[in-house]
Amino acid sequence: MRADQGRGTGCEEGNGEVRYDIAIVGAGASGLAAGIAAGRTGVRVVLLERMPRAGKKILATGNGRCNLGNRRAMEHPYYNREFAAHALKTFVGCESFFDSLGLAVQEDSEGRLYPRSNTAASVLDALRFGADRAGCEIRCDCPVGSIEPTRDGFFINQSIAARRVIIAAGGCAAPAQGSDGSGLSLLRSVGHSIVEPKPALVQIQVSSPLLGMLKGLRARAGIRIEKNGQVLRRAEGEILFAGDGLSGIAAMEVSREAQKGSRAVLDLLPEVSIDELAGLLSRWRGACPAYSDAQLLTGLVPRRVAEAVVKNAGDLAFVCKNFAFEVIGTRGFAHAQVTAGGACVGEFDPWTMESRIVPGVYACGEALDVDGGCGGFNLQWAWASGVLAGESAALKKIADQ
Repeated sequence: MRADQGRGTGCEEGNGEVRYDIAIVGAGASGLAAGIAAGRTGVRVVLLERMPRAGKKILATGNGRCNLGNRRAMEHPYYNREFAAHALKTFVGCESFFDSLGLAVQEDSEGRLYPRSNTAASVLDALRFGADRAGCEIRCDCPVGSIEPTRDGFFINQSIAARRVIIAAGGCAAPAQGSDGSGLSLLRSVGHSIVEPKPALVQIQVSSPLLGMLKGLRARAGIRIEKNGQVLRRAEGEILFAGDGLSGIAAMEVSREAQKGSRAVLDLLPEVSIDELAGLLSRWRGACPAYSDAQLLTGLVPRRVAEAVVKNAGDLAFVCKNFAFEVIGTRGFAHAQVTAGGACVGEFDPWTMESRIVPGVYACGEALDVDGGCGGFNLQWAWASGVLAGESAALKKIADQ
């Protein structure tokens, strides 16, 4: 029988209560990893998933290919990296973890890790089958509305009793796939502080009369988010000019800081300094005196980008290095790949993922205020933090016996 059909194996039933060693709220990436890690120790685990099936969000990652990790995760500048470091360091690695689930992993030239099958469905199947083999029960269509501490542990939804609880319900990104922020509400209800969630890895919406002529163009550029003269975040890579904003990997990398009142500033030629660019343009003006400013720039950037730069007027070299757009917001959680914000990491033990406020409560994945950039870094955090939370909760239960 499939794990997500709710087998009930090893449960103690009576008076409407079911006793588990560990209840995991959320059967997404971090929740499944936590369940597998805990179940392998022999404890009784139930995963409570509000959606009709487990791991729906996994199917949408990597354009259906599932970029499930990155070889360079330890060097990546995660937000709250110091907190995340122990979980990332002690995680056995995507290849070993998924090899233990019967899934082959391959690496591309950028260090990104994908399933050998190139399908996200095979990743989800490996996780579900792994949870089944570890003895986990997965209850779908089971939203969690309350967690109440008891003398022996916790009472969930006034009907499910467990000694430990792991909150793995994600953040707020992609609510249609299950992340509706309910996990953060549960953490708040037991006393945790929540850093206000905001969309990350999402298209930036900007205001500019130039967007119409730039729509559909791709360019390699630097991008930075500025507010009140301060640079909040910067990246370099592909920029896609959309009808109402800026997309592409580089734009999404900086989107966690893109808010109304800030500016998205492009450096269209990040490989040269402004003085080098000014000198180059001066030489070309001398060699090609009949060229217009737009014609001069077409040797450096796409023609429509050159025309947009010229419409901005001013010094050509300066505008190329400071091509600015007023930010009006982002496309929101419905289009975001990840949530920035979440439970305050200072209230959790980075060595175990256990709450410092409510012993016996753990959190992992997007429920915590940790996020990374594009390239598999957020799924790597989900597996690593989930495994650490699952193992820690299980070992504490065993130690208590």
